[in-house]
Amino acid sequence: MPKIINIRRGLDIRLKGEAEKVITELSFPEIIAVQPADFPGISPRILVREGAEVKAGTPLFCDRKNESILFCSPISGEVLEISRGEKRKILNVKILSDKSIEYNSFAKSDPALLERDAVKSMLLQSGVWPFIRQRPFGMIANPDVDPKSIFISAFDTNPLAPDMNFLMSGNEQDFQTGINALTRLTDGKIHLNLSADQEPAKIFTNVTGVHLNYFSGPHPAGNAGVQIHHIDPVNKGEVVWCINPQDILIIGRLFNKGIFDTTRIVACTGSELNRPQYFRVPGCTALKHMLSHCEMIAAPNRIISGNVLSGKKADIDGFLGFYDSQVTVIPATEEPEFMGWLKPGFDKFSVSRTFFSWLNPNKKYRINTLMHGEERPFVLTGEYEKVFPMDIYPVHLLKSILIGDIELMEKLGIYEVVEEDFALCEFVCTSKIASQQIIRHGLEMIRKEFN
Repeated sequence: MPKIINIRRGLDIRLKGEAEKVITELSFPEIIAVQPADFPGISPRILVREGAEVKAGTPLFCDRKNESILFCSPISGEVLEISRGEKRKILNVKILSDKSIEYNSFAKSDPALLERDAVKSMLLQSGVWPFIRQRPFGMIANPDVDPKSIFISAFDTNPLAPDMNFLMSGNEQDFQTGINALTRLTDGKIHLNLSADQEPAKIFTNVTGVHLNYFSGPHPAGNAGVQIHHIDPVNKGEVVWCINPQDILIIGRLFNKGIFDTTRIVACTGSELNRPQYFRVPGCTALKHMLSHCEMIAAPNRIISGNVLSGKKADIDGFLGFYDSQVTVIPATEEPEFMGWLKPGFDKFSVSRTFFSWLNPNKKYRINTLMHGEERPFVLTGEYEKVFPMDIYPVHLLKSILIGDIELMEKLGIYEVVEEDFALCEFVCTSKIASQQIIRHGLEMIRKEFN
């Protein structure tokens, strides 16, 4: 019988602007961009020049520390620009797309019949490997290390998150092939984690080669970190891999069709869109290409590649993150609200019942970017523990990072977490502490210490 795990600590944030479940097919975007900042821990080395013609699957850059890990173009076209920042840091590689995609050809094969090294070689040469990430460190998986297990979260509990059942419908063959490839990469279990609060799609329940687990409860029940913590925790010296369901389809298409096809369905969401909807687009596509069809409200807005809790701030001329299947648009404001705390607040979301909105638990809100104050002394309040469903002391871990005590960080569970696991802590924090940024700093500190 499948295992059911109840998550009791957490918080569901109900926002306006859920995407309508209709997929809009768009023409190819004029420009896409692959951004090295999407890949923590890598040092990119450019493999193409501006003006070069590329196909989908042509390597654009590699990791200097492990040159077998390639980052390939999602479309065919011309290398328009290699953008650089301070100290010649590579910001992105922009591709001017052709009117149709021409693919590099890879050998079609059945991964279930291949040896482990052959599957790894195929994933590395095609540019698909970066879709596989590891814990600890929340970075691209090391192909030289075998994981003790692989985790796939088949549901997302973030605000306005896309419906995985809807995204994956009709892709049973590619999903099964992708799972078959993953089974060749580990001697441990492949954990496919489903929501016990809704009926999972048949694509998930009928797939073979996986171990099904069910999770019930509020966000962050859908986070891979929470699922790993409750099923197969990461200790020092151990490695667990994670991958998103839509990225498994890319693996499946590689083996079934012999091409690097990064096509994904993206949910454009948020209260500042009159027509939030789903789009089928290549990976790393221009945000303007999608948002121009959503009738964005003409006001100061915050555009986020990803969800409102752990996504990255972008602008209208920005690009979809490598791992993202969601774009969110919310109101942007820095102006303090007149008599903000003295109003009854029927239209304000409140964690602590400060406002009367708690009388309507199913209400959806239009939340803006206002911080309601600046950073304050970091004290123990018990707020973090109410929304953090791991057996870890979150405040103590953050403080151990701030003082740079690596031994204490290890004892307090740094190997089990990444930024998104602290997103709710950051949201409820009255001290306005940038918890996610601190966690990334701690992970980089540990990684550099032992590499």
